[in-house]
Amino acid sequence: QVQLVQTGGGLVQAGSSLRLSCTLSGRTFSMYNMAWFRQAPGKEREFAAGIRWGDSSTSYADSVKGRFTISRDNAKDTVYLQMNSLKPEDTGVYYCAADRNQGPIDRVRWAYDSWGQGTQVTVSS
Repeated sequence: QVQLVQTGGGLVQAGSSLRLSCTLSGRTFSMYNMAWFRQAPGKEREFAAGIRWGDSSTSYADSVKGRFTISRDNAKDTVYLQMNSLKPEDTGVYYCAADRNQGPIDRVRWAYDSWGQGTQVTVSS
C-alpha cells in the first residue's frame, strides 16, 4: 500500500519561494510517475507539475511554467516542488500524487492512484 507524506508549505509574501516535499513508502518510488496538484478555495483540483519515472521528463501547467520546478530523488523516495516568484493566485492546498501507470505524464486527477495529505500554501500580496 502506497503512502505519501508531504512536508513544506506555509504563508509567504508575493515574490517569495517555497519548496514542497513528498515521500513515498510502501512501494518502489522509482517506478511511479509523480505529480503535484493544487486546489484553490472554491475551485477544482488542478494539475500543476508532473515528472515521469525512468527519464524524469517533466510537464507543467502554463500557469506555473518558468516559476515552478518539479524534481525527484529516487534514492530518497522523494519528489519536490520548488516554487519561485510566488503569486497570490498560487494560494491553495497542494497535493502530491503517484501514478503506477508508466506511460506519459497524466494531467487528470483520476489517473492517480495515491495522494498525499495536502499542504496549505498561502501567498499574500
